[in-house]
Amino acid sequence: MATHAVHESTRQRIQLDKHLPVDHHLNQVYRFGAGLMGLVLVAFGILGLINKIGFFDTRGDQVAGLNTNGTLSVLSICIGLLLFVGMVIGGNFASTLNMVVGIAFILSGFVNLGLLDTEYNFLAFRIQNVLFSFIFGVVLMFFGMYGRVGSALPHDNPYWRARHPDLVEQEPRQPVGPAAGQKALARDESPRPPESGR
Repeated sequence: MATHAVHESTRQRIQLDKHLPVDHHLNQVYRFGAGLMGLVLVAFGILGLINKIGFFDTRGDQVAGLNTNGTLSVLSICIGLLLFVGMVIGGNFASTLNMVVGIAFILSGFVNLGLLDTEYNFLAFRIQNVLFSFIFGVVLMFFGMYGRVGSALPHDNPYWRARHPDLVEQEPRQPVGPAAGQKALARDESPRPPESGR
């Protein structure tokens, strides 16, 4: 139980190091996913507001092949801006945010599927919106889970190392770029023991 708690706290404290190639690649994927999907939502929301559709109009109107109303448009913009925040922060935060929002979209698809053609369909969902919600959620979850879950993660993966601290190799992970050059320079300039005479 104690070991499990240590592993959980390690996962919560994980920070991606931009100087390490694996961490840098994962960070770029999380940022790109959050930014791209956020842009889609913001664009959809703005197009809906431009059409001046009623806020709680359950019939809604078509925008980019999807049904929408004022409430759904504003909600889309808010979630899109939240994803932009994840893009700016990046790292583990962006990964977790992508997964959470992705799951929320999938759950929203199921909930609104049950509300179709009812008076409680306040977001003016139609079947195409439900399908979009499922697809959008799955894609966003993929961006968030990339390099984070799986049975074959490489041993230099930060999430694998956080889950297996007892198996992590003793030598530190080697950075690349300027940080690597600085470390190499520091090693070269470090004092060396005098050579013993023969």
